[in-house]
Amino acid sequence: MKDDQEHAILAVHVRGLDGMCVGCRAWRSRLAPYPCWQVDWATSRQARTITTRFLGGVR
Repeated sequence: MKDDQEHAILAVHVRGLDGMCVGCRAWRSRLAPYPCWQVDWATSRQARTITTRFLGGVR
């Protein structure tokens, strides 16, 4: 996955006025509470990327 795909997911999967995920409702016709699993996945990928850049690949 590329960074732009993670940003696209986070741009579409936002909290609606009713507390449900707008992206899941529009794309999959599902009522899913926010944050949905796509948001969890995208934010975890971003966190891993930021941590790797910060540490410079040192373990």
